[in-house]
Formats: sequence, structure tokens, C-alpha cells
Amino acid sequence: MSRIISVGLFAGVALFAGQALALEGNAEDGAKVFKKCAVCHIAEEAKNKVGPTLNGVIGRVPGTVADYKYSKAMTEFGAGKVWDEAQLTTYLADPKGVVKGTKMAFAGLKKEQDVADVIAYLKQFSPAAN
Repeated sequence: MSRIISVGLFAGVALFAGQALALEGNAEDGAKVFKKCAVCHIAEEAKNKVGPTLNGVIGRVPGTVADYKYSKAMTEFGAGKVWDEAQLTTYLADPKGVVKGTKMAFAGLKKEQDVADVIAYLKQFSPAAN
């Protein structure tokens, strides 16, 4: 019985520690970092460029923006998924590692704070924010 309690306590502490390590994003800083993305993406307008618009990306199924031709890899990746903070955090750090065969040429954001900031920036253009 005490072993079960110990394991449960350890799991609870580990979960709490993991949540405490989650970075708080700053939308203003994210707007600056997003300039790296703006070559191919627009966040504030429902308009596609080289990449799909990121307006409303949070809460959207990957690979589903109308009038944008996604790679087969992205449409297959998107099946059963929704872009949320956790999914975007993983993807923005290593797009080609997460979606092997993606058309996106960007290598990813290597700083965890940059990822958190870009997500905070993108949140402004999500339906939940309006």
C-alpha cells in the first residue's frame, strides 16, 4: 500500500514540476520572432502565401485551410489532431521531425521561449481570442 502511495506521490510531483516548467509566452516578443515565419505565413489575415494562413491555427485541424495545397504528409498528420499549444510547441521546434515529408522548409525555432512567444502571438488570431 505504501508503495502505491509513493508512486502516486512521485507521479503527482513530476506532473506539477512539468507544468511549472511550461514557459509563459509574450505576444509582443512573439510578433518579433514571427517575422521569421512571415516570409511564408500570415497570421492576422485569412490569406495564404507560400504557406497557409495561421489565422485561427489554434483549434484547427492540421492540413485543412481552404485553397491551400498541403503535402500528403501534413494532411495525413492532421487526421484526428487539432493544433493546440502542446502540438504547436513540438511542431515549431522541429517541423520536419514531427511531420516527415512536410513542404515546410523552415528548420524550426530552437529557443523554447521563442516557441512560447510565437504561440502567444498566434493565440491573438484564434477564434477563442475574439
